[in-house]
Amino acid sequence: MATQVTATARAGRGSSFLRIAIALQTLTIFLQAVSAGLLLTASYGETLHSVGARVMYAASMLYVLAAVLAWKPGGGSPRPVRYASGFLVLASVQVVLGIAHVPSVHLPLGVLMFGLSVLALARR
Repeated sequence: MATQVTATARAGRGSSFLRIAIALQTLTIFLQAVSAGLLLTASYGETLHSVGARVMYAASMLYVLAAVLAWKPGGGSPRPVRYASGFLVLASVQVVLGIAHVPSVHLPLGVLMFGLSVLALARR
């Protein structure tokens, strides 16, 4: 009985950490859209967008970590690990496209990532 209660508590904490990680990722992607607008209008926009890219990438890695922790020790579904890994791949592509200055793909991919992140957050 105590083992079951402990496992349930662990699963709840893993799920909460996962929800926080998804929310953080969603927020950082949204802030990237804001900094992209500043990129067009302010002298500090490029610096802000560059720093934001690193923070967004770190948030995507945190999402993978949270998904693994919710799955393995918490006994949850492996599905969030696949979603989180997919986001990390998209974030990697996004960074490469940004560095290569390919806005025709970089911008729509950012919009797609934000939409998918909001959807993942709504599902949690």
